[in-house]
Amino acid sequence: MTTNPPRRQFTRQRRQLTDGERRQYARMASLHLVKLQQRLPPRARIGLYYDGFGELPTQPLLDWCQRSGYRAYLPVVGSLGRDNKGDDDKRLRFVPIYHSKLINVPTRIHQLGMKQNHSRVLLWATELDVIICPLVAVDKQGNRMGMGGGFYDTTLGNSYRSGASRPLKIGWCYDFQVVEKLARQPWDVPLDGLITPSGIRWF
Repeated sequence: MTTNPPRRQFTRQRRQLTDGERRQYARMASLHLVKLQQRLPPRARIGLYYDGFGELPTQPLLDWCQRSGYRAYLPVVGSLGRDNKGDDDKRLRFVPIYHSKLINVPTRIHQLGMKQNHSRVLLWATELDVIICPLVAVDKQGNRMGMGGGFYDTTLGNSYRSGASRPLKIGWCYDFQVVEKLARQPWDVPLDGLITPSGIRWF
């Protein structure tokens, strides 16, 4: 039986990187975006995220969107209120980015510590062509370990189970976050592709 490595193993490695190292790795990863571009329509809608926890920086993704004529969006948690159990509805919706730098996007901090922007223009995940998914670890079959909140699996579960081709689910991470095999739960939604500083792979 496969047991997953502890999340702190990867988050500790991320935090040990300097800002300069993070930026350099992100530049290397961004060189592979041209191969993702081959699968996208003109004016594609791309879901990004804030790299607030030592992740591979996502500003190069926004730069790429703006150079390529793509429209970039950020996730919003809790826009749908509470579910019938009284918990926050975990389905993400997405708001357009109107700034050229993520650092300039006005945000507030969600109770889970994530930065998020609020806007009256909210899109469902199925309205996007690509969602760049944050992750703690990913295996060589495309199974993703998230932060444990279940937001992306909940958001993408229905479209994945229905066999929908959109949105493409793409991981964006450091090479040390790629492992041989992760345990997979029935509700987990695997990635379609992965971009790291060393290359792009499709699952």
